[in-house]
Amino acid sequence: MKQFIRMSAIFLVVMIVALICFYKTSSKYVYEKRDIPYYNDLLFTIEDEYAAGVSEEKLEEKYGCDIVISKDLQNEELAGLYADNSFVLDLAPGGEYIGKVAWADSSQLFHNTKKAILNAALILWVIIFAAGTLAIVFFFFSFIKPIEGIKHFSEEISKGNLDEPVPMHRNTLFGSFLEAFDLMRIRLKEARQKEIDSEKARKELVTQLSHDIKTPVSIIKATCELMELKTRRKPENDENNDTLEKLDVISKKAQTVTDIVNNVMHATLEDLENIEVNVDTESLDEIDNYLRNIKDSGKVTVKNAAPKYLVYMDKLRFEQVMDNIIGNSLKYAGTEIEISYDELNDVLMGDGKTGTLVKITIRDFGPGADEEDMTLLTEKYYRGKNAKESNGYGLGLYLAKQYMDKMGGAMDYYNDNGFVVELMLKKV
Repeated sequence: MKQFIRMSAIFLVVMIVALICFYKTSSKYVYEKRDIPYYNDLLFTIEDEYAAGVSEEKLEEKYGCDIVISKDLQNEELAGLYADNSFVLDLAPGGEYIGKVAWADSSQLFHNTKKAILNAALILWVIIFAAGTLAIVFFFFSFIKPIEGIKHFSEEISKGNLDEPVPMHRNTLFGSFLEAFDLMRIRLKEARQKEIDSEKARKELVTQLSHDIKTPVSIIKATCELMELKTRRKPENDENNDTLEKLDVISKKAQTVTDIVNNVMHATLEDLENIEVNVDTESLDEIDNYLRNIKDSGKVTVKNAAPKYLVYMDKLRFEQVMDNIIGNSLKYAGTEIEISYDELNDVLMGDGKTGTLVKITIRDFGPGADEEDMTLLTEKYYRGKNAKESNGYGLGLYLAKQYMDKMGGAMDYYNDNGFVVELMLKKV
């Protein structure tokens, strides 16, 4: 409705402008009356010069008139002048009538009037042409171009491309329609993105859970092996045999869980991307509690107590980091594992300020990683040369580094009579 009112207003303005221009142009041209005194003066001058002997031809040329020397009113030339509405006066030099003097001014008046009408018509034509051109342009941008844009947009939508915006023409008849159409595109895109994010989160969760389950299961299996070794060293009796049977059952069930997790994990590995980490202030006592729970495996030794500090970390994710690193050492080194705490002061942080980091060092005494593998150990799916005989997907150190980076900390690793991993957490 607004567009209709706008078009009507534009049309009305154009017509009013055309009418005003036509009126202004027409009003400039008025009916020209004959100037009788002027012609009388010319007549007296012609009579005087004629009496003085000036020829007819010179007088006609000089004063733009026709001289007919004849007293016959039926003269053919004179009849022609009357027919053309010429202005005719009696020629009487010295008071004696000898003929007529005529001025054909009516034809000039006609030509002037014709020219005025032509000019007015030309101006009116220009105005109408300009208005028609504007109307065509308006019609093109209001109808044809928006329709072409919708056609292209529809083709992109049919291809599944929701990033192609609808060309906006807010001041056209299709303005509101196009805005609604583009809003629909945005809602579809958001809905599709939510679906993608939801599916990604689901696969990520399954992958993370699968990987995180594998690590404690590995520790359970290692603990079973240690308990089995200790039990076999004792004298054989019914109680020890019963213990060995139960350990065997636990070990087999742990292997079953590992196999199931491997199957689930394999289905979602390719979609592992973003990992959510919720950082909060936590006490280092939480790490001590975690380490006390795994020290019973008999292979983990904590050299010194944790400082009584608060640090920035995600408790769950940090436990997963520790599980991954300790699980790797148990799997690939099979030696004792030492854990120690240290404090790094005046460390330059990412914001340009200095701060304090708590360093947790996890050290085994195995052969370490191959030097050619060192720079690639934190890449997703990468497995070192010494991992060929062991099950896994190359995600342990990758996830550990991802978690530490997102907690605002850091992770470093190197060989030093074994494989050493250093975890840094920012002190509050």
